[in-house]
Amino acid sequence: MPFLFYLILRLLTRPLVGLRGGTSSKDLEILVLRHQLRVLRRKTGPPKFTPLDRAVLAAASRSLQRSAWASFMVSPSTVLRWRRELVRRKWTYGRSTRMGRPPIDDKVQGLILRMARENPRWGCVRIQGELRKLGIRVGATTIRTLLRRRGLGPAPRRLGPTWSEFLRAQAAGIIATDFFTVETVRCKTLYVLFFIELSTRRVHLAGVTAHPDSGWVTQQGRNLAFELQDRTAPPKFLIRDRDSKFSGPFDEVFHTEGTQVIETPVRSPRANAYAERWVRTVRAECLDWILVVGRRHLERVVRTYVGHYNRGRPHRGLGLGLPEPPPTGPAPVKTREVKRQDLLGGLVHEYQAAAA
Repeated sequence: MPFLFYLILRLLTRPLVGLRGGTSSKDLEILVLRHQLRVLRRKTGPPKFTPLDRAVLAAASRSLQRSAWASFMVSPSTVLRWRRELVRRKWTYGRSTRMGRPPIDDKVQGLILRMARENPRWGCVRIQGELRKLGIRVGATTIRTLLRRRGLGPAPRRLGPTWSEFLRAQAAGIIATDFFTVETVRCKTLYVLFFIELSTRRVHLAGVTAHPDSGWVTQQGRNLAFELQDRTAPPKFLIRDRDSKFSGPFDEVFHTEGTQVIETPVRSPRANAYAERWVRTVRAECLDWILVVGRRHLERVVRTYVGHYNRGRPHRGLGLGLPEPPPTGPAPVKTREVKRQDLLGGLVHEYQAAAA
């Protein structure tokens, strides 16, 4: 359409100037100046030319001599560029120039942006796993490109130590245990004891106490051993550090179950990397954002997060799977059928298919 209008204007301006180089071209030059004055009156500041303005000036430039182009408000190269755009539109009209992969659905894009805004600490792979859990398959690179285009920067990287080949090969029969401390609002130190299965990444919360003596720790180990009795293959190894809270009776509980206790080297947290990594996860995603009042409050918060970690959080070490997956795989759902469930007062979000 702009190119057709350009041709019509070019035919109409020829009678005004006659042959090129005539003195009557001054009339057309005055017409150009008047038109540009109307453009300046539309808005203060730098003038903005509409496609119609560009077509008028480009058509007039073909009838004026180059010496008379000084009357234009823009440089000659700009006028020539406008004309080249008109010619290009003529030859590309009606043809699609889109190349590459087809874009993802707008509703899926909206769901990705929603997850990124509601969970600023999630990375591209974390969002990809949440979508896969809902039956929506989108590449991590596509998610990263979409977030960058919408001005959403990458989430903080979650770096961790490299696992040894022995732990990878024997993970099915290894569990690890460790303590971590939490300070309450009154600066009282509480100790949290947990166990983690290396093969499934399933976490068992043993308990929370302010005085982790030998008797309490031994009783928590006995409770876990009783829980693991229902399994056909009990764990072969238990990894723990050299903390004095793990006494001889604690080790004897697992020895009676056929589990060998392995102590990590002195000051070597990487030897118990799976437990250390989980401590970092629970702090970064939960405890760093909550003021703990007391022991019961801390135990309730950690137990809620452990349930989310085991049954609702995709794990990168499991191919974006869950430590406790549901018995049946997820069925694809439409984006409008996805609902959000808030845990811990909205600190943690889970996305599930809405009930039919």
